[in-house]
Amino acid sequence: MPPQTQAPNPLDIQARAALADAAASMSPQSALLAWADWASHLAISPGKQSELAALALEQAAALAGYLRECLMTGPGEARDCIAPPAQDRRFAELEWRRWPFNLWHQGFLLNQRWWEAATHGVAGVERHHENVVAFAARQWLDLFSPGNQLATNPVALKRTAEEAGANLARGQAILAENLQRALAGMPPAGTENFVVGRDVAATPGKVVLRNRLIELIQYAPTTAQVRAEPVLIVPAWIMKYYILDLSPHNSLVKYLVDQGHTVFCISWKNPGAGDRDLGMDDYLDLGFRAALGAVNAVVPKRKVHATGYCLGGTLLAVAAAAMARDGDDRLASMTLFCAQTDFSEPGELGLFVDESQVALLEAQMQQKGYLSAEQMAGAFQMLRSYDLLWSRMVSEYLLGERRPMNDLMAWNADATRMPARMHSQYLHRLFLNDDLSEGRYPVDGRPVSLGDITLPVFSVGTLSDHVAPWRSVYKLHYLSPARITFVLTSGGHNAGIVSEPGHPNRSFRIATRPAGGNYIPPDQWLETTPSKDGSWWPAWVAWLRKHSGASVPPPPIGAPRKGYQPAGDAPGCYVLEN
Repeated sequence: MPPQTQAPNPLDIQARAALADAAASMSPQSALLAWADWASHLAISPGKQSELAALALEQAAALAGYLRECLMTGPGEARDCIAPPAQDRRFAELEWRRWPFNLWHQGFLLNQRWWEAATHGVAGVERHHENVVAFAARQWLDLFSPGNQLATNPVALKRTAEEAGANLARGQAILAENLQRALAGMPPAGTENFVVGRDVAATPGKVVLRNRLIELIQYAPTTAQVRAEPVLIVPAWIMKYYILDLSPHNSLVKYLVDQGHTVFCISWKNPGAGDRDLGMDDYLDLGFRAALGAVNAVVPKRKVHATGYCLGGTLLAVAAAAMARDGDDRLASMTLFCAQTDFSEPGELGLFVDESQVALLEAQMQQKGYLSAEQMAGAFQMLRSYDLLWSRMVSEYLLGERRPMNDLMAWNADATRMPARMHSQYLHRLFLNDDLSEGRYPVDGRPVSLGDITLPVFSVGTLSDHVAPWRSVYKLHYLSPARITFVLTSGGHNAGIVSEPGHPNRSFRIATRPAGGNYIPPDQWLETTPSKDGSWWPAWVAWLRKHSGASVPPPPIGAPRKGYQPAGDAPGCYVLEN
């Protein structure tokens, strides 16, 4: 157990909270420590300095050679001296091949590569500090990308010439509207076309349980027969549940129901200041355990296929480990979507989690009672600054094109909060201490072990996940001896899960490790597992059927005699709270 620490001084809390407000909830001390660590070790590394100097000279020579080739053959014929990273689409248009924009973007990419080399591989620098410095360098470089400025963006200049500046006028109007909406606390333009309960979260059902923390939705059957074992979905409380029930064509909930499954889904309450003392134990007891009890009442004498997404999956793994420890066999299987159980390598989200950063957030949360949606949104924007920030600004403000809103974008704007106590516990127990994977996470006063889980497991990771990197999700293979079917799908943390059949350009890999089977490292798994085109949803449904009994008539909605009286139509009222 970690040593007991003294409660922080109230004056210190006030000072940290004020600093957090002034610094956009980012710890200056954390950044300074990272830069000091990197800079001081670089200062005593003459070999690394020589390598960087040589690289700078090499890149200068390459850029000069590229310039000569452009002058001799024409910019469109010159061979690039550096290719952009595969995921970098900033300079894909042909206009970037013209003079002088070709030279500018090639120089930018060379500069980017130099800073990547400079911030990595400095002996003695702590890994976390290295990652922070590299991330900060990328953010600053992105700020000065030639694509983000009108004067150095050939696509924007061409559009401006063609439209005699009308695009810039539209961009100013879009900027004014965005600022007005932000100041008024209004959602982005276009979200009004995705009304919860009408356009999204529209799968018919009833709320069969409501307590202080959750509403449990039971969805109405659409088939004459259903699989005997129901499916209970535990979404993350960092998001509104309807990421899994978007528009009818891409709703995973509707897909399951139409495939003959009885589906229950938790809808978490959006906490306010009065919920500050809700902790992880409450999310387990009032959340998963309460929901499982309701499902058992509605569908008695049947085991349950439990499914968790992101933090909901982590909570489900905790609950499953506790149930295994206590001999509770009510679960038929466990499915995890982008859910980490080992937080030793949490990915880029770990850039924002260290002792200094957590202390700052705790002080801010202690005053407010919760972590605000804006704080979380800012961190996620920084992780994907090009996709979520710069490309949008270029499109809207320079080209004058407002990006059309879709259901996933509207859902993303419907943000949630997290209670102070729960978030503090989550950061300490999981991110900082990694208690779950190391067998220290307490449930009912006793630690649980993922090694006790022997249920069939279906685990999904996504290839470009910034929140739960798939290699981190994959670590369940050495934490549990269970039979694990692992899926790696294209897309990111959200878009990879919302991958309905018929969605273009989707692919996935799938393989099963038998119970007690040998461990295969993730990169070897990637190399040896063939890719399949299409959606992974049918593969999951086939897996659920394999682990289910025969079909039966649908159960009733709710169980009034057992205290689970239907209390209104789906999507309920908690999801509507802002």
